[in-house]
Amino acid sequence: MANAAAGFYCTDVQIGPAIFAKPCFHCIFNYSLTYCLIMSELNAPAGSPFFHYDGSQLMVEAVPVAQLAERFGTPLYVYSRAALKAAWESYAQPLTGRNALVCFGMKANSNLAVLQQFAQWGSGFDIVSGGELARALKAGARPETIVFSGVGKQDWEIRAALDAGVKCFNVESTDELERISSIASGLGRIAPVSLRVNPDVDAQTHPYISTGLKDNKFGIAIDIAPQVYQRAATLPGISIVGVDCHIGSQITQISPYLDALERLLNLLDTLAGMGITVHHLDIGGGLGIRYQDETPIAPATLLDNVFAALQERGYGQLQLVMEPGRSLVGNAGILVTRVQYLKHHESKNFAIVDAAMNDLLRPTLYDAWHGVLQVNQPSDGTSALVYDVVGPICESGDWLARDRTLSLTQNDLLAIESAGAYGFVMSGQYNTRPRSAEVMVDGDQVHLIRPRETVEELFASERMLPA
Repeated sequence: MANAAAGFYCTDVQIGPAIFAKPCFHCIFNYSLTYCLIMSELNAPAGSPFFHYDGSQLMVEAVPVAQLAERFGTPLYVYSRAALKAAWESYAQPLTGRNALVCFGMKANSNLAVLQQFAQWGSGFDIVSGGELARALKAGARPETIVFSGVGKQDWEIRAALDAGVKCFNVESTDELERISSIASGLGRIAPVSLRVNPDVDAQTHPYISTGLKDNKFGIAIDIAPQVYQRAATLPGISIVGVDCHIGSQITQISPYLDALERLLNLLDTLAGMGITVHHLDIGGGLGIRYQDETPIAPATLLDNVFAALQERGYGQLQLVMEPGRSLVGNAGILVTRVQYLKHHESKNFAIVDAAMNDLLRPTLYDAWHGVLQVNQPSDGTSALVYDVVGPICESGDWLARDRTLSLTQNDLLAIESAGAYGFVMSGQYNTRPRSAEVMVDGDQVHLIRPRETVEELFASERMLPA
């Protein structure tokens, strides 16, 4: 890498401020973390260098996005395998030689092809349902690397996890602990458990994705955790293996993690005094990504701080478990949509597109900000106007972006950035709208990893009453 007069420039990747593309993917793998940080400083697309412009044309790796839209239609989710790999390496590299396990929080993106890649790279999985367990196993996950979280585990889900041989249950209530004990002992099994401890730490994130405050539904309050651990030690069918914590999502500051870690280490001291030992410490996930102007924490920075604290407090022998989700997939995907109509009012301009809140719920649910890129940058002098990008669903809350300056004509293609996490997985079929197709790009190769639903499939399982 060199800092040329025009800006940062890589002689292998051949990228500078004027042209964001024609990447050499061998170089991308070698420079993935540093390179992505440099590109973010150049106001490149959020998924740079894997999503980039070649002249006026938006590319995903070596494939024009417009070609994908023509081939597969819109709305269309598009993922970059190289971006997934680079995100994975941002965790794997700083963990080399350390006693640690990364469990992908698959709630963020549960497509089988995505899970397959992470399984092949050595990832474990954080699941929250029996359905996610089945998906993970189908994709090639090793059961002993699966942790089962979630506040409402049902009997059949507990049995399925015991049958599969998961690494542990992250227990979220005393009632759940008693149920797991009853089911496991009834089957003649031993259930490995860790308690999900609620440390009452403010993650400084959106209230809907905060999970570590005492008013949240998740976990067991840290002040009663010692008593619950003591109860667990007496129950049949239970083996205490760890301590778990998850404080929230889209966290961009390190201080909440360090606050929670300090409280967890104090809990470990208390447990040790009670004669209770654990084998792993699970600090959850939650690292944020760049949607707009955030400065996310580098995984290596967090990990170095955590391992230093463990060593200092005498817990260096513990296995560290992490459950990243959004930070592994968020900027590895876009949602491609086509402008259907333009409406110009005195007070507001609307770009009505074929994607909607049923395709990407985050803006409606969280008031979330997603970048909007023009797939083909205009060269004909089309005037730029400020638009709300909205969908066709019959709700005023059906919007994808507000107050964006765009130069649009009818049938233009747009790419909604940072759609790799909590995108398709949260999609629905409201207004009887088929869900989008999903594709994964690997260099110049394109793989359809989920066909578009048909209208007929939407009601194929329904039954009418007899005539």
